[in-house]
Amino acid sequence: MKSWTINLMGMAAAAIFSVATAAELDKATQEDIARHRAMATAHENAARCLESGKPDAVCEKQLQVECKGLGIGKFCGLKHTH
Repeated sequence: MKSWTINLMGMAAAAIFSVATAAELDKATQEDIARHRAMATAHENAARCLESGKPDAVCEKQLQVECKGLGIGKFCGLKHTH
């Protein structure tokens, strides 16, 4: 649980920093940042899905829906080597 708390604190700090510098970034960069954040959220949801014991196929379908239009490839990065 400690790592989860540390991750949340890191994400909060990153969000604060990004708001402070957002005015300096061009529109394309801001859109790219938003896509990365949306994919990160989709991947976190996929991880929670897998942790809950649901089958890979169910979690992959959920990820495909959440990543539609964001990622490249059918699995939005869920399929990778371990």
